[in-house]
Amino acid sequence: MSNCGRSTDLNPTSTPPVLALTAGEPAGIGPDLCIKLSQQALPCCLSVLGDLDVLRARAAQLGIVVDFITGDAIPLHQAGTLHVRHIPVASSVTAGVLDTHNSAHVLALLDAAMEGCLNGAYHAVVTAPVHKGIINDAGIAFTGHTEYLADHSGTKRVVMMLAGGGLRVALATTHLPLREVADAITPALLDEVIRILHTDLQARFGIARPRILVAGLNPHAGESGYLGREEIDVIEPVLERLRGENMDLVGPLPADTLFSRIRQEPCDAVLAMYHDQGLPVLKYASFGAGVNITLGLPFIRTSVDHGTALDLAGTGRAEVGSLLTAIEVAREMVERQRRVESGESRVGARAPAG
Repeated sequence: MSNCGRSTDLNPTSTPPVLALTAGEPAGIGPDLCIKLSQQALPCCLSVLGDLDVLRARAAQLGIVVDFITGDAIPLHQAGTLHVRHIPVASSVTAGVLDTHNSAHVLALLDAAMEGCLNGAYHAVVTAPVHKGIINDAGIAFTGHTEYLADHSGTKRVVMMLAGGGLRVALATTHLPLREVADAITPALLDEVIRILHTDLQARFGIARPRILVAGLNPHAGESGYLGREEIDVIEPVLERLRGENMDLVGPLPADTLFSRIRQEPCDAVLAMYHDQGLPVLKYASFGAGVNITLGLPFIRTSVDHGTALDLAGTGRAEVGSLLTAIEVAREMVERQRRVESGESRVGARAPAG
């Protein structure tokens, strides 16, 4: 790969990061979003991992002229151009029409991005949306990007965090049926999740002592045990123990008032106990510009906060805002991590979004 932003540079904090962008489900809006990126310059070196022929066809369908660049050298991303690392599909692609034959291709993009991050070719990976259903229909067990990247990078525990609209919301549990959530929230799980969240807020967001608001599981945070004892028996003991390690943890708090509390009491992140406890608020606040961030991986990964939108593929109506934000957040995370590692700074703003 190019030495643009490589960790071997004499002054890596001054060179643009190299980002890998996986094009996602080829029949969805992932290729559309990649093509739309070619219309503006970005302050990073960007390589799209996808099928070059699919991207050429989608550009023609959208009526956008793109100068496609291939080869090992990844240049600074300029308007009118797109660097592509060609990873072929197995079957021809029609926008909006899923095909199980291409499910393995989608995972090959993730594998290539992971390998590149681990060997130093890329500083971070940004992912366009995939379609979980068609991957499973192909006979490949797949829960989501977060779980796949954890499994295939040998990471025991990762944390899903979404950012946008002035909020960062991390999840103790991710894609679980609601009836399984309470049993999944154990002292060991919470301890691991909070440590990962705290550590990555320091290392990748430059926040010296993160302030984290923690939601309870039950209505009114259990109402002193009358509406459930998880807060008393599980959550509070973990928080108290970690406070003894100088972590700034507030809670467990009733989830229905937690977000309004942030207006008077700023924090660096919220930890919700399950997917639909915290994410509806964040997605309302950040509509069209939210970012999904996977914490705990041995590399930086961000993603759009929306799906494949098959009905929009090839129409030109797909909005690129969330992808642009995901790229900017990944770039900022790389640069913050560089500063932290160089000893230049460990303090960041108590802040919004990325």
